[in-house]
Amino acid sequence: MEKPQGSGDAYWRATLGLLTTVLIIWFVVSFGFGIILQPMLDSIMLGGYPLGFWFAQQGSIYIFVALIFYYAHRMGQIDREHDVHED
Repeated sequence: MEKPQGSGDAYWRATLGLLTTVLIIWFVVSFGFGIILQPMLDSIMLGGYPLGFWFAQQGSIYIFVALIFYYAHRMGQIDREHDVHED
């Protein structure tokens, strides 16, 4: 069965929207929290360490791994919504 011409456009719009969201979060966490806002975040302690240091050393890695799982889950949903999923 052939799909309408516009269905590919909607799929790519949803995919690029998800990618944009994930990349913005990635940038804010890595560059924003780990570098730019680090001096301000250092006034907050987390587990005995300043929060800015924690983000720069390991907090951003936890968020990146969570982003990978979120991206995979959400991309699966988008694939099913647009009927391009694999069984």
